[in-house]
Amino acid sequence: MTSGVVPRPAQWAVLAAGVLVLAAIVVQFPLAGLARQSVLASGGSLPFLFTLPYAVVGFTVVWRRPGNVVGWLMLGMGTFGALSEAASFYTVADYRLHGGRLPLGWVAVLLQPGWAPAIVCVGLVALFFPDGRLPGPRWRWFVAGYLALGLLWLGGAVALSVGAIMGHHVQVDAGGNLVALDRPAGGTTWWFELQNVLLPVLLAGWLAALAAQAVSYRRSSGERREQVKWLMAGTVGGVGGLFVSFAQSGAHGLLGTVLSLLGALGLLALPVCIGVAVLKYRLFDIDRLISRTLAYALLTGLLIGVYAGLVLLATGALRLSSSVAVAVATLAAAALFSPLRRRVQRLVDRRFNRARYDADRTVAAFAASLKDAVDLEVVRGDLASTVRVALEPAHVQVWIRGGAR
Repeated sequence: MTSGVVPRPAQWAVLAAGVLVLAAIVVQFPLAGLARQSVLASGGSLPFLFTLPYAVVGFTVVWRRPGNVVGWLMLGMGTFGALSEAASFYTVADYRLHGGRLPLGWVAVLLQPGWAPAIVCVGLVALFFPDGRLPGPRWRWFVAGYLALGLLWLGGAVALSVGAIMGHHVQVDAGGNLVALDRPAGGTTWWFELQNVLLPVLLAGWLAALAAQAVSYRRSSGERREQVKWLMAGTVGGVGGLFVSFAQSGAHGLLGTVLSLLGALGLLALPVCIGVAVLKYRLFDIDRLISRTLAYALLTGLLIGVYAGLVLLATGALRLSSSVAVAVATLAAAALFSPLRRRVQRLVDRRFNRARYDADRTVAAFAASLKDAVDLEVVRGDLASTVRVALEPAHVQVWIRGGAR
């Protein structure tokens, strides 16, 4: 089953997962206060700004298409991530601030490594995208090995957590991670060696899944190609968001705020793009989205360069005061905005949104031909031909006021 009404068992499972994620996210706010930390900063796993979009998109996909594994994987990723983050805050509050005297601290220690299955789910999403089926039968062995490594990773984390609980030597760092997991030493060094093997293999699994999608893009056409475009666009946005988030960690003030916002938008891109592609909502707008994003990114970079260059020129070479230099640079950047935007948009559309570029050229050519047109029938025929080429409608009718159709 890929669509239609959700079966009752699946319906209850989806609702239960949704309630669990919502509860885990809501409880993070008081737990963060109890741990004397910011809820916007990760407590050692995945912050709710990252897990919430996956949970929402996964819930929507599963509700609309319960047979699609992609939705369940995204919902699982959001669930594990939210539980892990809530547990991180609680472990900090219990074992670092209250000496382990809070109730059910051991439950939080066991839930905190939930980041492991969450990360494993993300890799599988790319492989099962977009219809919940593998690219081919041979990929079953790959999935089996990938899942085995993921279970080994999770099993090792749980084993160390259980050992620390039973031995009454639970120690957590400022992020809520069990010290034995974050900084293995002594008898737990095997965990460090295991991660040195597992993490590169899991990363290779992610890259293999993306490579399979790239091959699928070259072999596909129409709707399937547009779906893969959405995935690739979301992946680029997600990777960019991660890099920006890392860069933001050392920035403060206005720059830090801007980088934080850009990082959050980048991380949001991947789940949103996957949801659009799977549900096929405004699927064919991807070329327009890519062209607009690239155009405004290039435009922003050019204007910042012009602004900085004019400020340096005015203050260094012309010896103007800083306030005058800033005013001149601001006026120049504002004057250049519209012509630069048009030129950059044309260049980007020519490469990344060819259909729009060709349509604009067709319409421009038709508009130029109207200057010398005198025959109404010829104009009507040219108009219908231009509309067919530019918009590709199913039917074209031209109505002339007071005349025939």
